[in-house]
Amino acid sequence: MSAVSKIAKNTSILLLSQVISYILAFFYTIYTARYLGAAGFGILSTALALGALLSIFTELGLSTLTTREVSREKSLANKYIGNTIVLKIALSTITLVLMFLIVYIEHYSPEIAVVVYFITISFVVGAFTNIFYSVFQAYEKMEYQSIGQIINSIIMFSGILLIIYYQMSITNFALIYLIASIVSLIFGIIICAWKFILPKIEIDITLWKFLIIEAIPLTLSGVFLLIAFRIDTVLLQIINGNEAVGVYNAAYGLMSALMFLPSVYVMSVFPMLSRFNVSSKDLLKISYEKSFKYLIIIGLPIAVGTTLIASPLILFIYKSGFSQSIIALQILIWSIPIIFVNYILGTAINSINKQSQMVKSAFIVMALNIILNLLLLPKYGFVAASFITVITELSACIFWFHIMNVNGYNIPVHKILVKPVIASLIMGLFVALVNINLIIVIVVATIIYFGVLFFLKTFSEEDINLFKQMLGRD
Repeated sequence: MSAVSKIAKNTSILLLSQVISYILAFFYTIYTARYLGAAGFGILSTALALGALLSIFTELGLSTLTTREVSREKSLANKYIGNTIVLKIALSTITLVLMFLIVYIEHYSPEIAVVVYFITISFVVGAFTNIFYSVFQAYEKMEYQSIGQIINSIIMFSGILLIIYYQMSITNFALIYLIASIVSLIFGIIICAWKFILPKIEIDITLWKFLIIEAIPLTLSGVFLLIAFRIDTVLLQIINGNEAVGVYNAAYGLMSALMFLPSVYVMSVFPMLSRFNVSSKDLLKISYEKSFKYLIIIGLPIAVGTTLIASPLILFIYKSGFSQSIIALQILIWSIPIIFVNYILGTAINSINKQSQMVKSAFIVMALNIILNLLLLPKYGFVAASFITVITELSACIFWFHIMNVNGYNIPVHKILVKPVIASLIMGLFVALVNINLIIVIVVATIIYFGVLFFLKTFSEEDINLFKQMLGRD
């Protein structure tokens, strides 16, 4: 199977699973927000942000390293799995100690403390699941990861519906996250043992040294960036309260629901980029440029369209109790095209083994985010948090683009942008002028956007062949 065919196959499989998963996530997030209200949803959102921040110490970039190295040499799979499991067991203690320490320092109520415990432990369990998912990615068998993600989403959706039906407390919402993560881990272990290799615990100190040395820049970058992109929720809760967090995260949740688009793509392309770094720098550059182009084409119209339909969208999804989320969404959505590009930039940098060059920029981005939040949140609250998110993403994008350029991977961004910008403006004009059913507006606007792109001859013959393969056509 050709490289393009593999990307098309894996992207299609992951896209299908992610669409199913995110549709379920979309609805259970809405039901959760409506049931808990702004304040309760703010508590759950704060716990999720804390869990994500703390779990970086368990993850340590080891799953990414496993995917990169095993994709180049499949015989290393068992060695990487066995040693990574042992390392993550040791590292998870750091996460759990920090979790108890934060709960103690913040004097959380018993109920909120339990929510934080369940959510954080679910992230730790997820870090172990990622070991097995990284093997599926390295072997380019994305269907197994896809099934695991769907199972997780079904458990979440069913569990939350039951909690709402029986009028249970917020701690039960957190418990569902933990149950779903445990089931996903069990699934990953079973599939790995059945279809690939039987995991065996190993302790190879030489490999540990290599993993830790390689992981340090990934970990530092990951810690800095995770703090940069999640600390706003924590600070917003401390400075402005749970209701502000709920309002902000209602909008943030809609934005983050779109993250599956770039994440699906980069999971498919990362193993190939890693191999191309060894076998063909030219193919790596071509793949990187096309990836940049596709993600811009997808992300830009989302920002334009959502800005114009934010009001009916928020009121339709969350009802009037979250009307303040409208302005937050109109601002936050402009981080989407930047985030899409950042996905491929970060993936490309890791694939060429230049992750160490990301550390300094990640620290600057984190410092910028924290300083702006501390300065602006007291007066402007969630509106400031929304603007700061966009600024933070843009800062990371500029730094990472520079890293790719200095390593010889220059791409003509101005040429890539021109046609999607024109198509987005024409589409935006339509959305601004019409006043019809929301669903019809979205469908027609999408047709107009891609119609203009085709009229402007945005897609090459190679692009069209790729789309055909993704649709299962010869």
